[in-house]
Amino acid sequence: MVRRNILTKERLQKVLAQSGVASRRASERLILAGQVEVNGEIVRTLGVKVDPAKDVIKVKGELVRPSERKVYYLLHKPKGVVSTCHDPRGRPTVLDFLPRIRERVYPVGRLDFDSEGLVFLTNDGDVALVFTHPRYQVEKRYLVEVQGLPNLRTIGRLQSGVRLADGLTAPARVRLLKELPNSSILEFGIHEGKNRQIRRMCEAVGHPVVYLKRFQMGPLDLEGVPLGEYRRLRSAEVRELRAFAAQARVAVKTR
Repeated sequence: MVRRNILTKERLQKVLAQSGVASRRASERLILAGQVEVNGEIVRTLGVKVDPAKDVIKVKGELVRPSERKVYYLLHKPKGVVSTCHDPRGRPTVLDFLPRIRERVYPVGRLDFDSEGLVFLTNDGDVALVFTHPRYQVEKRYLVEVQGLPNLRTIGRLQSGVRLADGLTAPARVRLLKELPNSSILEFGIHEGKNRQIRRMCEAVGHPVVYLKRFQMGPLDLEGVPLGEYRRLRSAEVRELRAFAAQARVAVKTR
């Protein structure tokens, strides 16, 4: 009986993510900040395991209810919107563009306030972890307009890694798509998630970003999603997404 109870328990941050509270990494930050209670006691460590069917879990005083149905949405975020659930400065958030959905979802990863493009939202913590944790190396692709005309040497620097204040960026896929009179269109493929990474990379090599749009994350893309609109993933897309996440987990274990 005791053994069966142990097997039903899962890490607190995983339960929070699966319940649609936040991504697993954001849930860890909530725990460390002392904003999570289990059975009336504040939890501040990440090793705690809970039984979501029996334990009373609260975040910021609100009861957490396990989410049974997993949902997946794609949003074409406009510029001037934050990719978080709440903003202390009162700016529009990505959730403002999904007013009709009943499920509690959160954005997976982030996209700059000044950028537009694909934002993936879900309450599936396991899939979200694959898209956000660096070890899974999920590629995100962007269209980027920069000032000036970067030469081959500059493109090579962007491809091999750029030294930023928080370290050297990982190798990236970068190619020149089009030269304009005073700017250039580049395509970037990166698997890191440093804050404003592409903007800082381009600034560091002398070609500031004029426009940035994310159009793909792993197998997800913006097809059929106009600017400012969203859509739910179709059944076939959900199967593809879950298979992609499963393959990514296997790949990490076999490296």
